[in-house]
Amino acid sequence: MIKRRIFEEEHEMFRDSVRKWIAAEVAPHAESWRQNKKVSKQAWKSAGENGFLAMFADEKYGGMGLDDFRFDMVLNEELGKVESSFFITLHNRIVAPYLHKFGTDDQRERYMPGIVSGDTILAIGMTEPGCGSDLAAIKTRAEKQGNHWVLNGSKTYISNGQIAGLYLIAAKTNPDNPRSIGLFWVEEGAEGFSKGQNLKKMGLQAQDTSELFFDDVKIPASDLVGDGTDGFKLMMTNLAEERLVGADGYLARAERAFEITMDFIKERKAFGKPVGTFQNSRFVMADARTKLDVGWAYLDHCAMAHMDGECTAEMAAQAKLFTSEIEGEIIDACLQLHGGAGYMEEYEISRLYVDARISRIYAGTSEIMREIIGRGLGLDDRNKG
Repeated sequence: MIKRRIFEEEHEMFRDSVRKWIAAEVAPHAESWRQNKKVSKQAWKSAGENGFLAMFADEKYGGMGLDDFRFDMVLNEELGKVESSFFITLHNRIVAPYLHKFGTDDQRERYMPGIVSGDTILAIGMTEPGCGSDLAAIKTRAEKQGNHWVLNGSKTYISNGQIAGLYLIAAKTNPDNPRSIGLFWVEEGAEGFSKGQNLKKMGLQAQDTSELFFDDVKIPASDLVGDGTDGFKLMMTNLAEERLVGADGYLARAERAFEITMDFIKERKAFGKPVGTFQNSRFVMADARTKLDVGWAYLDHCAMAHMDGECTAEMAAQAKLFTSEIEGEIIDACLQLHGGAGYMEEYEISRLYVDARISRIYAGTSEIMREIIGRGLGLDDRNKG
């Protein structure tokens, strides 16, 4: 693996502490979480006790005041190698920033302490049964009535949907303007708000995923993020970081697949010699190592640009597209080198394989990423002629 120059000594010290915590609090329980189809709330509280949640939060809320994206990259990478279903980065870098950057002082005072401690787990509701990556097509509606809003609609495939205590929900606020979207904080237990069952999935078995239903849910005006019409812009602002977070996790899983396959092909024999000594094995692993190193280099480039405020939507889309595609390619190739063993659930490569398939879909499909990149090149059919 290439030397990653993005990290400094303090980040590597943090990595050691994360690894120790994972060894003590995550790895021993991961199988039971997969069986129960959700990560325990105690694990979230443990993460909070160790200072791993919303690290950017102000100290007055119990946070560390540490707004350095690299610390979350370290946390994401180490979790991704052991149990990528533990969606701390969804909590930390996808949902909590809306509160940190765009929330009111009142909202931060009410919600941030629980977010930092792990008592309040976060989820975000964008995807709906009839639309995925096309946010302008959402049908959930919010209507202003006096000093509150009334929310009606549904969401689906919501990560942390079962265990979350606070949800950020996107809803149309003007039926005549598809880009007039409001973002609303909705607390678990709000009247008219209900959760569907924990949806069955191919992979990420410990990650609870739900449908959400809103039937005349009254939301105080004080729980609106932004002005009720700028939600689309706010979501676009945060999507680049979401895609970098995803890319980091995809590479971590692919790196783990590479590591365990190297060990496997050195031990497993065929025709009297280790599988790894065959030319095909060497070529497969050489290709994998090359793709991984290129992926890490570009991700780190984008991460530094992001911290400098210079990472464009196209750069993030390229990172997401490339890393999610090579994750699938590398893990598939590594499973093949495991032979029949790779198809058995008892082998880690089998779990990595099914977990990886969602990467090319969520946070924007590979097709949508190509569309974003292509439009950035000026190849936009809306401007032809």
